[in-house]
Amino acid sequence: MHASAWLSPAELAAMALPGLPGTKQGIQARIEAENWLDPEREGQTWRKRAGRGGGYEFTMYALPLPTQAALAIRLQDTPIGQQESEDFRTECRREDLWRRYEAMPETRKEAARKALAVIEAIETLLQAGVRKNHAIMQVARLKGVGKTTIYNWYRDIRGLDRCDWLPALAPHYAASQARAECPAEAWEILKADYLRLSGPTFQDCYRRLEGQAKKNGWTLPSAKTLKRRMDALGTELLTLCRKGEEALTRMYPAQERDRSLFHALEAVNADGHTFDVFVQWPGVAKPVRPTMIGFQDLYSGMILSWRLDISENKEMVRLAFGDMVERYGIPHHCWLDNGRSFASKWLTGGVENRYRFKLRDDEPQGIMPHLGVQVHWTNPYSGQSKPIERAWRDLAQGLSKHPRFEGAYTGNNPVNKPENYGTHAVPLDEFIAIVAEGIREHNERIGRRSKVCGGKHSFRQAFEASYAAAPITKATPEQRRMWLMAAEAIRADRRTGAITLEGNRYWAECLAGMGGEQLIVRFDPQAMHQSVHVYRLDNTYVAEAQCLEAAGFADKTAAQSHNRARKAWVRAQKDMAKAQKRMSVGELQDIYLPDPNTAGDEPVEAKIVRPFRPAAIAHGNAAVAIDLDAIEDGEEEELSSVVKLRQFMRQQA
Repeated sequence: MHASAWLSPAELAAMALPGLPGTKQGIQARIEAENWLDPEREGQTWRKRAGRGGGYEFTMYALPLPTQAALAIRLQDTPIGQQESEDFRTECRREDLWRRYEAMPETRKEAARKALAVIEAIETLLQAGVRKNHAIMQVARLKGVGKTTIYNWYRDIRGLDRCDWLPALAPHYAASQARAECPAEAWEILKADYLRLSGPTFQDCYRRLEGQAKKNGWTLPSAKTLKRRMDALGTELLTLCRKGEEALTRMYPAQERDRSLFHALEAVNADGHTFDVFVQWPGVAKPVRPTMIGFQDLYSGMILSWRLDISENKEMVRLAFGDMVERYGIPHHCWLDNGRSFASKWLTGGVENRYRFKLRDDEPQGIMPHLGVQVHWTNPYSGQSKPIERAWRDLAQGLSKHPRFEGAYTGNNPVNKPENYGTHAVPLDEFIAIVAEGIREHNERIGRRSKVCGGKHSFRQAFEASYAAAPITKATPEQRRMWLMAAEAIRADRRTGAITLEGNRYWAECLAGMGGEQLIVRFDPQAMHQSVHVYRLDNTYVAEAQCLEAAGFADKTAAQSHNRARKAWVRAQKDMAKAQKRMSVGELQDIYLPDPNTAGDEPVEAKIVRPFRPAAIAHGNAAVAIDLDAIEDGEEEELSSVVKLRQFMRQQA
């Protein structure tokens, strides 16, 4: 064990050294009585103990002289294992010295270098055979340094290797200043007033405190003194109390996550962005600021898909997600925030840890979990969690201030409105064209400084290079129809089976036999002239119905095309009828020819005859009996009455 070993009070008590108590409590009492914890000797004869438990530890030079001698003899007999432990402590002390030296200002470092030059001069004389006292006197006179100062320097470097003399010689004193006393109650009032989220100025708080001091007879230090003491509480504490937890969180460095571990389309993130541009939206009287939902590839940073609408809603999120899947494929991971549009049950239903909604057993499975996409939720208003926020910042600068939007730019907040605010509103078609061009330029800009681009490539180039070699899962046609909007209970035309939706008519051949039925129609609301998909009410798929575009009244070409399509359909139905009807009408007539050998029907003789009784005549359904004997006897009058009666009954019937 080295002579400069660091020992705790418990270790000193266990060694039972002469001149020291044999208990830890006795050592503690001796430390307080003899002032072993002198601030000026910190790091030389004592230091705070690192690690669990804390406390202090001391070198042998903090002990009385007889105890030092006994400890030096004890240390010479220390086993090798303990010597290795002491070497570790010595190394820790060296690290402490150099760490303290690095934290010092340059003036103290220069003083340490001058002290080392004096010591080196004395050591040179000692090697030449000069006695130490004479060498110190000689160098002290030449350098203008007091002999006592030199002796103190030798005390500071005692037991240290020559390579560690420089940090040990650095001044470690602290200028003693008279501390102005502040009444405890006044200090508490000042802290309670200043450490508020309202953020009052220190001068206002001090002025209010002076009023209380006059009432209570307190003597206050100066405002500068109390401000220094308040600042000494720490920037973190002041930020938390005066600006809140969110501001304190921002002081902590953001996590730098390596996105190059993914491949193209393996992971995406999505977010919304509201443009600072007035747009004239069809069907809306006042100009609006459109909102865009976009999906970005995390590996390359390329924007894969986007949709525009008046405000953020779940339908545009579904459609933007569908555009990405249909164009590129199905991602494995997707990072979303907890907005209502993204946490909608139709999009992420069935995903655990959904912020805004509880997971119910009867909840329908959303599109993303149905496609096998693993959803990750990010913290609200956390730009570090969603790299797409960086892309939105670029678009806010490059697109919102486009020359074509002059007069329509609103400013990024109500305070920064331009002077020509509200003088122009961009037509929607023009706005969409410029946004599309801006996103294309954003993806194809060369020299991106991300890790995968390396300052040479664009986002698109990085994406396409990885996409070509990555395993990509493509969506089936059935999966592509999942993210379309659904309009339920749309009744087909009773005569033709055509479907009318948003002023457009859609028709397929198989709908001709479904006239008057209620159907479900899935469609893209921003592409109403494209085909729609028709389902029955039990969600069984029927067909893809094409849009029957309305033509001009005098458009002869469109009329001819429509007539040709109709004739082709009619011809096809005729061909189908011919295929089904393999027997001609003549053949059918030949089958049903009457048999010439068949005789006429023989008269059927009545087995029971009821005689006619005039008194028994009844109206309604009552039968009329005829006296056949009277006819046989030739009584014509009675027969005439019977005929008249029959005529009467026919009239009553």
